[in-house]
Amino acid sequence: MPTDPSKLVRILRLKPRVTRWEQNSAYGSAPIASEALERIAALYAIEKTIRGKSADERRAVRQEKSKPLVLALKIWLEQQLARVSTKSVIAEAIRYGLNHWDGLTRFLEDGRIELDTNIVERSIRPIALNRKNALFAGHDQGAENWAAIASLVETCKLYGVDPQAYFADVLIRLVNLWPASRLDELMPWAWAAQHSAGRLAA
Repeated sequence: MPTDPSKLVRILRLKPRVTRWEQNSAYGSAPIASEALERIAALYAIEKTIRGKSADERRAVRQEKSKPLVLALKIWLEQQLARVSTKSVIAEAIRYGLNHWDGLTRFLEDGRIELDTNIVERSIRPIALNRKNALFAGHDQGAENWAAIASLVETCKLYGVDPQAYFADVLIRLVNLWPASRLDELMPWAWAAQHSAGRLAA
């Protein structure tokens, strides 16, 4: 059984509800939550065996091994929904999952799709952090400057550029009177291309 409540969040997209499910499960007061986590853990175990495989290979394994588990999970959730109070937290979580079932099970038909949203959430985390940090910019101009720097940092990451190396190099060039007419050459994508060409030439 996964010890991280996010495991259930990723497959059912139920962050507030799932945390409650696992809290209840941990204290032995929610057998439905415990079994749900166990069933989802089985899907993750299958995913572990196909990590790094091609999309076609992943889809084939999911069709053979994961799809029966997912179908059984849906039937089981419908059965549990009929047993619990309609106003309970767990009923709310089950209804939410069943209402979004098509989206939740799309990974079965497309090997390119991940079982969870970990990769996406990791990629947008810096944006959320920057949004909070920008609250302390001091004034409008400071906030605009912060936004420009944050945009450059994330663009560097997108192009596989070390932000610290990029800023150090660009600042040195600007201090040495880099012409304003050639600022486009200092953009992260242009900088990455220049340094890539330099490494190939070396």
